[in-house]
Amino acid sequence: MVKIAIVCEGKDDKVFFETLIKHLGFDERRVSFYIFNGKSNLFKADNKKYEDLKLVVASGQIDKVLFVLDADNVQNDATYGGFDNTQLALDAIIKQLAFEDISQTYIMCDPISKVGYLESFILSTIPEEQRNCIEHFLECSQFKSKGNHKAILNKIYNIAYPNAPYDFEHSYFDSLKLKLINLFKQL
Repeated sequence: MVKIAIVCEGKDDKVFFETLIKHLGFDERRVSFYIFNGKSNLFKADNKKYEDLKLVVASGQIDKVLFVLDADNVQNDATYGGFDNTQLALDAIIKQLAFEDISQTYIMCDPISKVGYLESFILSTIPEEQRNCIEHFLECSQFKSKGNHKAILNKIYNIAYPNAPYDFEHSYFDSLKLKLINLFKQL
């Protein structure tokens, strides 16, 4: 029954995509998630998760793969940070895995700055006044580590919007929704 794989960095990505897939009216059980526990692990072709994915692709259980990674920031990681570096490294690993014909990619970030991660993308979809308030709080709090920043941003967002956690009708979601719709086509 499973025909789609979503390769992503972490559990928060999986939860986000399950929510979006349900919102689009698709059955999330048709997706196998491959969670790599960090961006750098996605660029290791010998990762056991890729071995598993290659087997299910070869057996016909998976015929479409969506790779989803955070852009992050080039100042923090000159190799894999930033939108362009992430895309180049992602294209290289897809080629190395011989998944070019079955793969699509999506890089999570603020769509304007092309910097950041899932939380930056989500934050970009809320009204500017509310976004400025959250960003100001994070600046005042002086959280140093990216992990803390992401976790706190996620928590603030979920507390502030408990009944409607994502504005899937925001135009920034359009290209991502289109990718998912295309993945589910003809299944």
